[in-house]
Amino acid sequence: MTLAWGSLLVVCVVSLVAGVAVCALVSFALVGLSARTPRPVGGPDDGARPALSPRAGTAIAVLCLGATLLIVAYGLYIVIA
Repeated sequence: MTLAWGSLLVVCVVSLVAGVAVCALVSFALVGLSARTPRPVGGPDDGARPALSPRAGTAIAVLCLGATLLIVAYGLYIVIA
């Protein structure tokens, strides 16, 4: 019995990249959703404006969560098929 070390390495690298991508996309979605808060960024005395408008933050969150859903669905499709 022999192992295909090259294929095993490819599987490890792809799974690592997919895991990091899913975590990063969910994090960006949470940052986008945090733009919907009515408070200033740094606290009540900061006075800084939020970096994103609530509409843009929601759009970014939807795009990031949609991309996450596609990655997870494709992974499930590969496992099942």
